[in-house]
Amino acid sequence: MYHQVGQPAAKGTPYRSLTVHPADFRRQMAWMRRLGYRGLAMRDLVPYLRGERQGKVFGITFDDGYRNVYQNALPVLVEHGFTATNYFVARQLGGGNRWDYEKGIPHSDLMSLDEMRGWAAQGQEVGSHTLDHVFLTQVSPEIAAYQIAQSRRELEQFLGAEVTAFCYPYGDESPRMRALVREAGYANATTTEGGLARSSDDIFGLPRVTVARSTNIFRFLQKCLTRLEDKRRRDH
Repeated sequence: MYHQVGQPAAKGTPYRSLTVHPADFRRQMAWMRRLGYRGLAMRDLVPYLRGERQGKVFGITFDDGYRNVYQNALPVLVEHGFTATNYFVARQLGGGNRWDYEKGIPHSDLMSLDEMRGWAAQGQEVGSHTLDHVFLTQVSPEIAAYQIAQSRRELEQFLGAEVTAFCYPYGDESPRMRALVREAGYANATTTEGGLARSSDDIFGLPRVTVARSTNIFRFLQKCLTRLEDKRRRDH
């Protein structure tokens, strides 16, 4: 689970850790390829999660659709032949992370419509992160259902292609939210719960491994290639 790939904000800025340096991202992808792994978008990963296919694969996801991911991560993905899913906030294309401003987090540009289309044209996946990046369990069920379903419809209209991957903003979800995602026609959904995805996991509640600015290459490989994260999930 990535957010931004770029130069971090000034020290002391909230959530500065969620911006991974481009050189670190390149190193992480290079090591995974060197070890024989192939990075996959959610649409490509699901058959492996279901046990329908076997292989050394890992999922790559980005939340929010930041422009610096298009600039700094996309070339690396293409270079290695990897695919990834970026979860876009459908009504903030070409805008910024407005949902963060009140927390003191500075503005970061989001991909424009043309950049999102360019992302997809390079073989990458467009997923949904709702219309407005809302806390789904804190709005009415009707608004939550609209945020989930309408974002898929609008993104599909923009792309002229199917959108099947969803991510819960803030990791805010519940059994009812998972049901709404399923009813809206998505094929999978990811959370912010930490850990490696297993075949026994709910396909609409998949955990992810958080990659932060401070995640050095040794910790990165440990988190991605061992079951320590699964033990942590069981301990909780």
